[in-house]
Amino acid sequence: MRNLLLILLLGLLGTGTAAAHGGEDHGDAAKAGTAAGATSFSVAALSEQFEVLLRYEPLTGGKPADLRLFLSDYATNAPVKGAKLTLTNPEDAALKWTVTEHEPGIYLVEGEFPANKTYSFTANIVAGERADLLLLEGIAVGKKLPVAAAPVAATPSFFGSWKNLLLLAGAFLAGIALTALLMRRRAAAPLTPTSAVYENQA
Repeated sequence: MRNLLLILLLGLLGTGTAAAHGGEDHGDAAKAGTAAGATSFSVAALSEQFEVLLRYEPLTGGKPADLRLFLSDYATNAPVKGAKLTLTNPEDAALKWTVTEHEPGIYLVEGEFPANKTYSFTANIVAGERADLLLLEGIAVGKKLPVAAAPVAATPSFFGSWKNLLLLAGAFLAGIALTALLMRRRAAAPLTPTSAVYENQA
């Protein structure tokens, strides 16, 4: 009888534990919710000779603009140093830009966009005996960086959920009631006396 009571009580407690386990967070959602927002914009162009990547932080029309241009060889991906770069804007031919080499293959572009709108750069590249003309489109002046998604709220633990605590308390009380019922039945059962039988063998 005691074994039966123990099994029933463990079964009730196991139900509460299984319900709590179903709501656990194993980290997949949190990982998914931990990607950092971008810190800069970029546009790129390539030809059979060069690859160009233009990277810039948010720009504002009418204010000085600093951009970085990365120039590399198309075939080897090696940085192209000592190149002569001339940048013009199809949207406004009067705009002037200064290009200086900061590191091998990395060039600093300085100037000013007059308005908050989308511009393009026509890049005239001369590197040794090679020359090329590339168009960099989609330079968004006045555009803000996208805001990173808010982290996913952590799932409360089993003992922090009032529903699970209520379920656990109910299982415990049910076990106590079942124990009291079994003890009452045992006390009410009549005791049958056992008498000894002696046989007289002649």
